Amino acid sequence: MQSTTRSYLQPPFLICAGVLLLSAIAMPKPVKKEPMPLKKSLDLMDENALAPYKVVSKYKITNQEVIESLGTRDYIQWLLEDSDTSADSPIQKCSLFITYYDLPDRVPHVPEECYSGGGNQRLASDSVTIEINKQGKVEKIPARYLVFAGTNSNIWGTDTRFPVLYLFNVNEVYANSRDDARFALNKNIFSKHSYFSKVEWKFFNTRFGQTIYPNKEETITASQKLLRVILPLLERDHWPIGGNSDDK
Repeated sequence: MQSTTRSYLQPPFLICAGVLLLSAIAMPKPVKKEPMPLKKSLDLMDENALAPYKVVSKYKITNQEVIESLGTRDYIQWLLEDSDTSADSPIQKCSLFITYYDLPDRVPHVPEECYSGGGNQRLASDSVTIEINKQGKVEKIPARYLVFAGTNSNIWGTDTRFPVLYLFNVNEVYANSRDDARFALNKNIFSKHSYFSKVEWKFFNTRFGQTIYPNKEETITASQKLLRVILPLLERDHWPIGGNSDDK
């Protein structure tokens, strides 16, 4: 017992204990996060500013279990139509799904989970960079490109593979994976505010009862056009300015 007590009184141990005690006293405690609401509801998005896209349909989730799983009521699920394209173009229609979290404590479900849970098989997952021109400056936006295949039988014998893309905006930082989004969320634990938003989209067209989808090259090109319209609108009218940077 005496030897054990003497070991605790050795200078190295005392120095380490002192450093740990001082660190615990000096280290500031993480700040409790406060909600950071949208500047303007996503439901109030200026549809005229979406040109050449026009809103064909708006969908609302009525199942409360799905809403709880989604983790937010700040979302839009719109079907867009590109008026510049031909009637038989595989990129004429776009399913746009945007969610926003004003007090994020986790990164919720991603399409990899949602589509697979819906009975689809994931065939590919690639990190892509989409270049868009914003006010004369080219910005490289990271996004995630996924390919799924429907598992339902197809009596027409046509290809059931379809692409889905998404990206995150976390405190004004773009990311294309859940890990990168988590890193951005935790970048400054001492900030009072933090927000998280996910933009998800899918191009397709339906002709004569059959749904057709674009290939990867067509999808990326169409995504550049879409994000050139959508992202500046979200940044200007809806997403807050700040997040981690508002407390500097």
